[in-house]
Amino acid sequence: MPNFSERKTSLAERLQYETLNSDFQTHRYHETFKDNLLGIFQDLESKIITFLKNELGMFKKILKKENLPSLVKDFNENRCRIKEAALDLTLYFLKEMKQDEAANTLEDDLIFIHQLKCSLKKKYQCVFEGIAKQGDSTLLNNIYTNLYITQGCSEQVNTEHEVRQIEVTTRHQESQEIQVECTKIFEAPEQEKQIRTVLTKGVAGIGKSVSVQKFVLDWAEEEKNQDISFIFPLPFRELNLKEKDTKSLMDLITQFFPETKRLNITRGNNFKVLFILDGLDECRLPLSFEGNETLSDVSSPASLDVLLTNLIKGNLLPSALIWITTRPAAASKIPPDCIDRVTEIRGFNDAQKEEYFRKRFTDENLGNKIIDHVKKSKSLFIMCHIPVFCWISATVLQNILEEKRNNDLKSNQAYDSSKTLQESNTEDTPKTLTQMYTHFLRFQIMQSSQKYDGEYIPDVSWDKDTIFSLGKLAFHQLEKNNVIFYDTDLESCGIDIYKASVYSGMCTQIFKEETGITVDTMYCFVHLSIQEFIAALYAHLFLDKSKKSVFVQDSTEQEKNETMNDLLKTAVDKALESDNGHLDLFLRFLLGLSLQSNRLLLRGLLMQEDCNDQSKKEIVQYIKQKFEANLSPERSINLFYCLNELNDQTLVKDIQTHLSKGSLSSVDLSPAQWSALAFVLLTSEEELEEFELQKFRKSDDCLIRLSAVIKTSKRALLNDCNLTDKSCSALATVLGSDTNLKELNMNNNNLQDTGVKLLCSGLKNIQCKLEMLRLSNCSITEEGYKALASALRSNPSHLIELDLTGNDPGKSGVKQLNDLLQDKNCQLKTVSFLGPDADEACQYVTGIVGKNPLLLRELNLSKHELGDTRVNQITALLQDKHCKLNTLMLNNNCITAEGCVALTSAFNLNPSNLTELDLSGNKLLNTGIEKICPLLENAQCRLQKLKLSDCSITEEGYKTLTSSLKSNSNLIELDLTGNDPGPSGVEGLIDLQRGESCKLKTIRFLKSLAAEEACKHLTEVLGTNPLVLKELDLSEAKLGDLDGEKLSALLMDTHSKVEKMKLNNCELTDKSCQVLATVLSSKTILKEMNLNNSRLLDSGVKEICEGLKNPMCELKILKLSDCSITEEGYKALASALRSNPSHLKELDLTGNDPGQSGVKELNDLLQDPNCQLNTLR
Repeated sequence: MPNFSERKTSLAERLQYETLNSDFQTHRYHETFKDNLLGIFQDLESKIITFLKNELGMFKKILKKENLPSLVKDFNENRCRIKEAALDLTLYFLKEMKQDEAANTLEDDLIFIHQLKCSLKKKYQCVFEGIAKQGDSTLLNNIYTNLYITQGCSEQVNTEHEVRQIEVTTRHQESQEIQVECTKIFEAPEQEKQIRTVLTKGVAGIGKSVSVQKFVLDWAEEEKNQDISFIFPLPFRELNLKEKDTKSLMDLITQFFPETKRLNITRGNNFKVLFILDGLDECRLPLSFEGNETLSDVSSPASLDVLLTNLIKGNLLPSALIWITTRPAAASKIPPDCIDRVTEIRGFNDAQKEEYFRKRFTDENLGNKIIDHVKKSKSLFIMCHIPVFCWISATVLQNILEEKRNNDLKSNQAYDSSKTLQESNTEDTPKTLTQMYTHFLRFQIMQSSQKYDGEYIPDVSWDKDTIFSLGKLAFHQLEKNNVIFYDTDLESCGIDIYKASVYSGMCTQIFKEETGITVDTMYCFVHLSIQEFIAALYAHLFLDKSKKSVFVQDSTEQEKNETMNDLLKTAVDKALESDNGHLDLFLRFLLGLSLQSNRLLLRGLLMQEDCNDQSKKEIVQYIKQKFEANLSPERSINLFYCLNELNDQTLVKDIQTHLSKGSLSSVDLSPAQWSALAFVLLTSEEELEEFELQKFRKSDDCLIRLSAVIKTSKRALLNDCNLTDKSCSALATVLGSDTNLKELNMNNNNLQDTGVKLLCSGLKNIQCKLEMLRLSNCSITEEGYKALASALRSNPSHLIELDLTGNDPGKSGVKQLNDLLQDKNCQLKTVSFLGPDADEACQYVTGIVGKNPLLLRELNLSKHELGDTRVNQITALLQDKHCKLNTLMLNNNCITAEGCVALTSAFNLNPSNLTELDLSGNKLLNTGIEKICPLLENAQCRLQKLKLSDCSITEEGYKTLTSSLKSNSNLIELDLTGNDPGPSGVEGLIDLQRGESCKLKTIRFLKSLAAEEACKHLTEVLGTNPLVLKELDLSEAKLGDLDGEKLSALLMDTHSKVEKMKLNNCELTDKSCQVLATVLSSKTILKEMNLNNSRLLDSGVKEICEGLKNPMCELKILKLSDCSITEEGYKALASALRSNPSHLKELDLTGNDPGQSGVKELNDLLQDPNCQLNTLR
């Protein structure tokens, strides 16, 4: 048996021992700890110092921006209290050291910026594709597909429903547009001005908000745009909730982004900040840019409207970047001068549509079937530009095709007469928008029934109250152009806001509830088109319920006897009254829902009978009658889509028949047929590369009716179509819209200046992208040229080529456009004023004078050996009205009569500018003068000065000139120096000049000024122009030596016809004889000279003898009586006549002193057989 007592003692002893031992060990440990404490703290100090050194090293790198994203990421991923303590220590001591900038920068990078990025990443990393928050989310980066974004324009009046804009956009050629990467919207190398504010347009559901989400996510994940310090996305739908708040900009930022509390965003201009204002179209603020006060202090409180307008204008944070997104209709809320760049999101292109459907379905066969079906319906395929519509189409067609496939699997079973309505229609896949949206509504309601009731119901169980309430909300907000709704909007439609989440849950892919950054609640339909469909459905439900039209539901006078056709007609009228087409798609849905095929799908919801055949014919006819009115192209085209919803294609088929026969140009079309033609051309499968008006009808009316077609074409050939300024207004609208048009040919139309000015309103629109404009022979004058120059100066970036040949630019038209070409912003490469021949001539002349002759008023081509060939070439330029020469100098250019023919022809075609023509020094002869004279006789000729010196003109030419100038000449001055007028040439012109009706003030016959002065003086002395005299009697006139020089100049001129000259008793001296000798030595017709009673002396006679001995001298009679001549003079006369004995026949020396040998010298001369002297006195 065990001894328990003994065992107990042993245990007690052991316990006592262990206790004593433990105390000993503890005591020894404390002794050891005290001994090692110094070493422990030395090691601790080393580790702390090492840690702080490492952290400080990292902080220094952060401040130096070395590998900043990686260091910030590493710090925050390994963030712990000890790292935060190190940061706090560093910040504390930096501030103690007054190094606030370093402390602030470190705090910004490691705290504010990082925390904001984390917050935005969490918010923006997921996307809900078309469904409410109750649905399953998807990572944005997993499904994001780049959207097609282009550089757009800001000034455009919106006259189309967004669906129609998408239909037009599909005809744009991507190669013509400047594509913009979403991440680089603030980069534009082609713009010199720095981009601060970008406006991005796009229709509803096109991807604006998703693009914003992707931009922010890339920044938050440090993938793109890391030069931006802070991004603050502020959706307008959330800002609306703060409409009545008064706070500063910093308070607003802190309210939306609590992470930024204590941040001083204006500190030292260190930050690059981006504000993203998403959804301008949803803004309910007035945005009073002109009326609001100016605010520049970010800490001053103000209303939200004042904050936003000053932020956008740049008064608040002028260095901040602003990105605004909007639907097109709301873009005009922002003044153009506040926008630096406009971009447009075009959604999916054709390739991206297919990519979407293939990604959407794992079943490749199903994806291909859906793609094929969508492509078969042009209207559906066009709508797939909108990503949300791709989702709707995929949802509907997937359900229909899968149900059809399930039914095919049951084909071996007996026909089931109880098949559901849906099963009986699976082969009828949607072909119109109404069919597509009706199927979509059915599927969503059926899915919500399964979700909430847990059972599959083969047909739809409609919740009429819910749909009616949603429809009322949709309709009334559509009338107000609202797509975002708040609690008050729901309450006004009788919707309990506490049940709104239930509505959202039951109709999860139709109506959705959203929570913003500040946890406020908003509501919207998944897409505007769904709101329009639900609104149209509500109109039918309201008619069912109250027998009243939804448009007059508040009227108390109306009896409850409204028919469906009454509703439809009212809706047609309302839609046509809209300036921007906001009811166009609603009308399509409303009409489509009247058909039996669509109402069957809504059986149990719509109770009223559908539109029977007679009613359908009535509403179709009503729509067709609307074409008779002067509808805009946009409204007309929508009516055809409406007829398509009613399955009526009669007008379209009629026009297609005419097109196939090519008979349109000879058929008188009704307004409805014109509209049908536009619709057919616009919906053609073929791209409209070129529109040629002559194929249809050469008239203003035809152009105006087909202007929507011109808008979609790349080239518009409108030449020779009898167009006037009426067409220009329609074309200006086209040019100022979002159009494909790059080339416009309007040659040979009588547009005049009024038409050009209308066109210019389109050219100056920033939306205009026209590159080539042809306006030759359009009766444009100086005013039109000025208007073109002004328009292209205000919008210089688009037009590359301008053709103005055959117009009249007036005095300054060409200069206005040439000055424009000097503008560095002007893209104009070619301005054509001239035809090919004239342009070649212009280049030739430019090569000679170094300037464009179209800009010259005086052109001097003198002394260039042009010859008739070059003159013929140049006349192509001279005859063009763009040539505005006042003075043309062509002296010594080797021109003959042939050149005169060309010049006369040119100036008869362009006679109104030339005032001076110089043809001197050319051998024109009398024939050339004969060719020039028709120009002088032209009543339109404004020639005032004509220079024909040294042109080999004789008496016949003078007579021709005299005859022409008797007609209707404006000539004031005529130069004929150096020509030979013959006996009567000068006299005829002088007699003409004496006539009262003659405008000729100056006829220049004499080459030298001295001769002219002499002629003028003699005319005064004699009372007769000496040029018409054969005998010049100046006896006893006191001319003196100077007058003798001038007289000699006159006598030497070829125009002088003086044969006999009396200078006796004129007080001439020996000094005058040298001049007279020069006259005698020249080719003159002087035959007799009387110098009697002049004190010439022997020296004077010797000078005269120099002339007498000259072979040119033809003097017959020389009278020198009483001239103080002595023997020396006699000897000189004998010697001179001996050397040139053939001319003088009579010499009178009476009253002189011949000395001893003077008489003998002369008598000996008489014995010379060669001497002709017959009489010697």
